[in-house]
Amino acid sequence: QVQLVESGGGLVQPGGSLRLSCAASGRILRINAMGWFRQEPGKERELVAAITGGYTTNYADSVKGRFTISRDNAKNTVYLQMNSLKPEDTAVYYCNAMVVAAPYSYGMDYWGKGTLVTVSS
Repeated sequence: QVQLVESGGGLVQPGGSLRLSCAASGRILRINAMGWFRQEPGKERELVAAITGGYTTNYADSVKGRFTISRDNAKNTVYLQMNSLKPEDTAVYYCNAMVVAAPYSYGMDYWGKGTLVTVSS
């Protein structure tokens, strides 16, 4: 069993910054792609940013130039640095990872429980 645990959410003023972390634990053999999604009430979950095992990154147009995704493979952790936050960034942010974990030899999709980010004055 693999668990993803997010941290770092909270309340921040417009223009401020937050750093989200997501640590994976369990019988992990390898983590392929990792990413962050977000969901506002009544809306579909959307991709914010993703990073492959080879460190290729992909961002939603709405966050390009403001958010940075990174990962530390030694710690099985993915980060999301969020700068110049806007009220429209308010959402629950979810961590996602494609993990190869014992006793399986193929990757499976795992999700964290989410962390709330509120951008408001």
